[in-house]
Amino acid sequence: MSVNSVKEDLKIKAPDLEIIEHNTSTASVDEAALAHSVKPGQIVKTIALMLDKPILLMVAGDTKIDNKKYKNTFKKKAKMLSGEQTEEFTSHPIGGVCPFGLPSKLDIYADISLDNYDFVIPAAGSRNSSVIIEKNRLLELVSATEVDVTLPK
Repeated sequence: MSVNSVKEDLKIKAPDLEIIEHNTSTASVDEAALAHSVKPGQIVKTIALMLDKPILLMVAGDTKIDNKKYKNTFKKKAKMLSGEQTEEFTSHPIGGVCPFGLPSKLDIYADISLDNYDFVIPAAGSRNSSVIIEKNRLLELVSATEVDVTLPK
């Protein structure tokens, strides 16, 4: 199970972080925001994309990718991985994708939209798990590169 790879990864990198496993789905931004009683923007959407190789892009839950900004930054159109490819490269299902517990190193990017929040909530490897983490610590733990590729929804 993918949440187990996240638990193992965080046990090493950040043993103080608690993975919260919910009895209901937190796979969508709205479900996760409701479960945590937070604004949708505090929910981190982690999107698996393909450049020359797979990457992960973390964005605030109340934003969407701006194709022009994305292309200016990455020099390619945004191309999402299929559900099958996402699981292959991350070991996480859609709705549970996060930058922790990956089977191999991926380049990880964090949109500046996350800068609006001190604490953010990414998924934790399954469609009903998450972790509450300080935004700067998240970026540091996963060696994320900051980019500006979104617009508000």
